This record gives sequence, C-alpha cells and structure tokens, in this order.
Amino acid sequence: MRYIFPQYFDAFRCVAAECTDTCCAGWAINIDEASLSRYEKLDGAFGKRVKDSINWKDGSFCQQDKRCVFLNEENLCDMHIIGGEQMLCDTCRNYPRHMEEYEGLREGSLSLSCIEAAKIILGCQEPVQFITLEDESEDEEYEDFDFLLFTKLMDARGCILAILQDRSLDVASRMAIVLRVAGQIQEIIDAGELFRMDELLSLLQRNDAHYLYHQELAGAKMGENEYFTSQRKHLRMFRKLEVLSEDWPDYLKKAEWSLFGKGQAVYEEERKKFHQEIEIDNYETWSSCMEQLAVYFIYVYFCGAVYDENVIGKVQLMGISVLAIRELIFAAWVQNGAFLTFEDIVDVAHRYSREVEHSDVNLLRMEKLAAKEEMFSVEKLTAMLLYKV
Repeated sequence: MRYIFPQYFDAFRCVAAECTDTCCAGWAINIDEASLSRYEKLDGAFGKRVKDSINWKDGSFCQQDKRCVFLNEENLCDMHIIGGEQMLCDTCRNYPRHMEEYEGLREGSLSLSCIEAAKIILGCQEPVQFITLEDESEDEEYEDFDFLLFTKLMDARGCILAILQDRSLDVASRMAIVLRVAGQIQEIIDAGELFRMDELLSLLQRNDAHYLYHQELAGAKMGENEYFTSQRKHLRMFRKLEVLSEDWPDYLKKAEWSLFGKGQAVYEEERKKFHQEIEIDNYETWSSCMEQLAVYFIYVYFCGAVYDENVIGKVQLMGISVLAIRELIFAAWVQNGAFLTFEDIVDVAHRYSREVEHSDVNLLRMEKLAAKEEMFSVEKLTAMLLYKV
C-alpha cells in the first residue's frame, strides 16, 4: 500500500481548550460503526452516560446548545479525560487529519476547516512537497475502479500542482492556466481517448507551455461593472447551500453589505486600496496564501474524478473557492478599517471550509451549479481571477 502526505501533515497539534473555534461545537459528530458497537457494550456509570449521550438513530453524539454533550465548560472533552484517547470515535481521534482511499493508495491531508490546521496550510511559505511512503500491507481492491483513468489523473494532477507552484508566474495566472488545462483534460475524458492525455501532459512540461497558455489568457478580460455584479452574485450563491453553522448566513450578509452596500463606486475605490496594500505591497505573503489554497483544493479533490469523471467540476471548485475566500478576506479588510492580519486570512479560510467542505450536499450542489451557471464557466472564472483594478 502506498501513502501520500503533504510535508506538513505531521505538524498538527491540537490546542484543545485554547482553540478559538472548537471542532466539538457547531456541527454533528458522526460515530463510526466500530465505535458505536464498543460504546454499546460499556457498563457502569460512565457507560450509561455514553449511551444516553448518543443519538442512536443518526449515529452521532447528542448536543446541548450546539455543543457536544461531552464538551465541558473548560472546552475539554470529558470522554477523553475519563476514558483516554482510545475511547474516542474515529472522527474525534483523527480530525483534522483526513485520509482519502483509492485502490492501492491512501492520501492524507489536513482539513482547512480546523483553524490550527489552516494556520499550518496557509503558513507554509515554500511550495508544498508531497511525501510518498510504502508499506507491505496488501492493497484493497475496489469493484469497478478504473485504474487506467486514475493513473492518468494522478499524472495530470502532478502537472497541475507544478503549474500552481511555479512562482515565475503571478498566482492568478497559474490558476487561470489550470482552469484551461482542466477543460482540455475533460474533453479527452469525454471523448474516451485517454491515450491523448500523455500528449497533453508532455506539452505542459515544455519550457514554453506557459507562454502558449498566456496567449489564450490575453483575451480573458472583465470590466468594472461586470466584475462588481459577478462578485456579488458569486457570494449570494452560497445562500443556496445547506447551512451548517448558525452564524454563517449573518456572516455572509455582513460581508456582502461591507463590500457592495455602498455601491459600485465605493467598492472600486476600496478594491484598489486593498489591491495595492495587500495584493501588491504584501505580495509574497498574499501570493503564498492563495497558492496554498489552490494547491489544497486540487490535492484533496482532483483525483476524486476517478469516480464521476468530472475533472472540470473539481477544478471549478478550486476557482470558486479561491475567489470566494479572496472576496471574504477583502470584506474582513474593510470591516477591520483597512487592516488585515494573517490570522484574519486564516479565519476566513477556515470558516469557508467548515461550511462548504463538511457537507456532501454542499459539495455536490456546488458542482451542479458550476455545470449550469454561466458565471462559473471556465471563461468567467478565468476573467474574475485575472481582473485588474
């Protein structure tokens, strides 16, 4: 069995009671079958408390005031205190570490939804390296797993990650190129001509590949009126998603008002200041954060196309997510009186992830919206990413 991890995977340490947004509140904590079976066999006073604290129908821990019933007043877990780590269910033991399983491969990642993990992900200054390990455990076989397609997707992802981490280009252009590449990959898959993938990947590895794509991007322009309207529609789209956190709708409304409530002229004026102070004057930090976001979404989701062949949807998710996070960071800058810290960027990214990534309904709905809404087409996303004030 092979394993792949980003270089920072083992850097995470839970800060427990010091966490500013505990993972034990605000959402349901699902319990794996093995842990449910183990909890059902517990006896004594603690066993009764555990059994009484589980919603056996849903297979999750009960909540009180949106907090897990085992989360005490000091923001510590009573189950961990009393029973130790071995008493925890898989979700509580592993989060924010996530393992995606494919035939012959397991890929580990940290979840951006955890604020401490988000600090590690966005705080990585150098291009992320992915470490491959192998052990002697037997590979699990998956029924109807398309290994040829998966191999091509892995190769394609490697090229895409290389593009996203090529710092000779500005970060917006890198993401725009990746969107174009994804469109070509999708055409190859739709035509059932996987043999053409090698030719495309060879092109991407040429020294002049970026120049060729830059020529295509030259026509991807968007005016002030269209950009203002598109960004407002973009943020409003998130109202159509399943709400996981009670404060998310108000958070979105506040951001929308901060950005668009005073009209287009004020928006453009503030956008120019933000662009100068954050995206130009602090370009190295800003560019690194945007790069890490793009790399994160591609690494976590791209190869999932082996199950639905929807490569373009996975890459559109990257574009939509980076644009949304970028705009919400802009809103935070406005709300903070034209001031922004790294912690503000982390807070926005983890809020977005917590709301969007932890709902299969939301992820599926976003892919469907990306497929049918013209504002999420490759052309529109490209133009929005490359928009210059």
